[in-house]
Amino acid sequence: MKITNILRAEHTVFHHLFDHVEAATPRLKTLAEVKSLAALVDKVMAPHSQTEDELFIDPLEHCFEQIGHRETFHHEHALIEETFVKLRKAKSLKDAKRLLLGAVTASRKHFDKEERIVFPLAERVLKAKTLTELGKEWVKRRAAMLK
Repeated sequence: MKITNILRAEHTVFHHLFDHVEAATPRLKTLAEVKSLAALVDKVMAPHSQTEDELFIDPLEHCFEQIGHRETFHHEHALIEETFVKLRKAKSLKDAKRLLLGAVTASRKHFDKEERIVFPLAERVLKAKTLTELGKEWVKRRAAMLK
């Protein structure tokens, strides 16, 4: 399976998780509840971001430079990660909810850019064989994480 198909499938799962977070967050009553939900989101997103960067974004780095998006994609990943760090340090329920919902919104926007710009670009620039090999590497890494 091509890595673009795998990443699209992961994005679909994340969108369902984001739907739940957006519905549940306003009803949460304690800072600990918000931080717990945020930790779950961060825990499942971190491996996705890392693998995506290493296997997918890095080989396309030169293309992002040409279309003027190199810094944008790296900045967006960093911003989302920084938001989760701030969330872990949040002292108020209101701030924690705002940060969590902000991270979800930023993630949705970032995924949208990847789906509209990055995935089609990869499918134009990289050979189908390369995309499939990257997909196999993704599967190997996920299997290693489960051990």
